[in-house]
Amino acid sequence: MKRSKWSLSSTQHSILSWSLMTILLLNNGPQLSYGHGPTTFMPALECYDKYNKPQKCMPEFINAAYQLQIEATNTCGEQGENHFCVQTMNSNYKNCEFCRWEDHNPSYLTDLHDPQNPSWWQSETMYEGIQHPNHVNLTLHLRKSFDITYVRLLFRSPRPESFAIYKRTCESCPWIPYQYYSATCRDTYALPDSRAIRKGEGEAHALCTSEYSDISPLRDGEIAFSTLEGRPSGINFERSTELQEWVTATDIRITLDRLNTFGDELFGDAQVLRSYFYAISDIAVGARCKCNGHASKCVPSTGMNGERRLVCECRHNTDGPDCDKCLPLYNDVKWKRATSTEVNECK
Repeated sequence: MKRSKWSLSSTQHSILSWSLMTILLLNNGPQLSYGHGPTTFMPALECYDKYNKPQKCMPEFINAAYQLQIEATNTCGEQGENHFCVQTMNSNYKNCEFCRWEDHNPSYLTDLHDPQNPSWWQSETMYEGIQHPNHVNLTLHLRKSFDITYVRLLFRSPRPESFAIYKRTCESCPWIPYQYYSATCRDTYALPDSRAIRKGEGEAHALCTSEYSDISPLRDGEIAFSTLEGRPSGINFERSTELQEWVTATDIRITLDRLNTFGDELFGDAQVLRSYFYAISDIAVGARCKCNGHASKCVPSTGMNGERRLVCECRHNTDGPDCDKCLPLYNDVKWKRATSTEVNECK
């Protein structure tokens, strides 16, 4: 396949994918249309150049969460209609409604996000017991390993006072903290309030920040977690095995730990308690299917148990769901990831 004169080299593509995309998304916020649907944000990089010479390749950069089902441990209306009230800046007036499960179920977290016709998932309220130490889990199964660039949340309620993002790298693997957000980092998560890792420290661990933990705005607050932001070796990502493993995930979990309040819940008024709940209108995961530089496509495949999953369409004589081994009879050299300077084709 011929590349136009405007095609990116492997090095340029890597830098843009991990740096430019994340910086633009995080700095420009909601005016950029990212994470709302099936949009391909960056095209795939092919495995062979116009002279049929092997090169590092990557699948397209996508919203990996789009239209996947999210498991929620709590949803309003699940046990029958719930009464809830909407927070306003006027403390003496609250608009109260009923929630049925079909109104705000988890499917609305990953549907096509339309600001003109908003849809969202919503939990039960503080009146039903939704508050610390009782938490709500939202779990997303990606069905394959992905290289995660960002996880983005758009809230319909005020952003939580404390919540965490976790990841794991296989279905039986333990959950690993990815990022904490809290106005009380030390008390809630036993971590200092920090936005960056010091040079020389281990980089594959979660930070906690108090940024985004204010109750304002009451609606449409946004949080975008970049997996490489604040990690010094991110600029040399191809050489950092630690960070390559850090960005890898098969599942993402969001744990909502503590609601943001004005403090008026202490009086126990039912209408006030019903005005505190979690609501999220969109969850997006900016990522590429993990193929270790040896595939430009991920395709659906049916396993032995009949389950449909994604697998890399491997090139460079590699094999496996992530192109993570050499084909039989191609074992003259040890398998390695492809890089911008070394294709590491199996031979």
